[in-house]
Amino acid sequence: MPVTYFVGSRASNLARAQVREYLAPLKERFPDVTFTHRAILEGGDRDRRSPLATVSAVSGGSAFSSEQEAALARGEVDVVIHSLKDLPTATTEGLVLLPPPGRGDVRDALCGSTLAGLRRGARVGTGSPRRRAQLLAVRPDLEIVPIRGNVPPRLKKIETMALDAVVLAVAGLRRLGLDDAISEMLPVDQFPPSPGQGALGVQVREDSEELSRMLATVADARVDAAVRAERALLAELHGGCSVPVGAHARVTEDGTLRILGQVTSLDGRERVQGETTGAMAEPEKVGRALAEDLIDQGAERILSAIRG
Repeated sequence: MPVTYFVGSRASNLARAQVREYLAPLKERFPDVTFTHRAILEGGDRDRRSPLATVSAVSGGSAFSSEQEAALARGEVDVVIHSLKDLPTATTEGLVLLPPPGRGDVRDALCGSTLAGLRRGARVGTGSPRRRAQLLAVRPDLEIVPIRGNVPPRLKKIETMALDAVVLAVAGLRRLGLDDAISEMLPVDQFPPSPGQGALGVQVREDSEELSRMLATVADARVDAAVRAERALLAELHGGCSVPVGAHARVTEDGTLRILGQVTSLDGRERVQGETTGAMAEPEKVGRALAEDLIDQGAERILSAIRG
């Protein structure tokens, strides 16, 4: 019998592009199934001026996922497609995070100028504490200007706010067809991204067994292992989007899981970094092991100072 599933996401053009990307192979494999999209406005979309930590506190969770999770729990949608980096590491009762499909480019991009091309004292826009910290670690002369909003408006701020450049995720730019805006892709070994960056977070209710089996057909086991390791590292460090933690994991050709992690002070003056390997079948163990190494190097002291 024909069946319809309601798919929730944020209302932005990027969120809609991610839904289309995710559903494309499913529609081919299951032509008798109808997927209907429903846009859900998040606290971070309503309030684009307050710091994200403030918005998250008001929403009682995450600035970019709480409303979608609530709609899923109430049965208003059957599945939610997030940017995985926006989804907290703590699990929500009654909901389950499924293995994601293939991952987009994990790197950050400078738009408006290359790093070497930025004049001394250049104004660079970003609302991310991690990006701020990483930039200041290599260019302490820069003036980091807080900006918020969706991808196209942030690009326009180069002109409207007299910025020399802005930092954005390569995956988001590419999903919106904005590759031409990229001036330089920042190297992962020096600028590791937010845990989960470039990947989709697919959530369903625990009792959605048939839907979960269907969605499993587009899952990527290697991407799943990588992002689970990154999120385990973040959870062990008690971090979130408001702390400067970068991580990048990948599964090598021989099946080894390799993860790089970095913690940087907000002023860029202190930074600890490490890398470890382990079994693809034990991603959380690998992520936690790296977190412990970073803590031994002083990561907890850096993060405690940021948290106040």
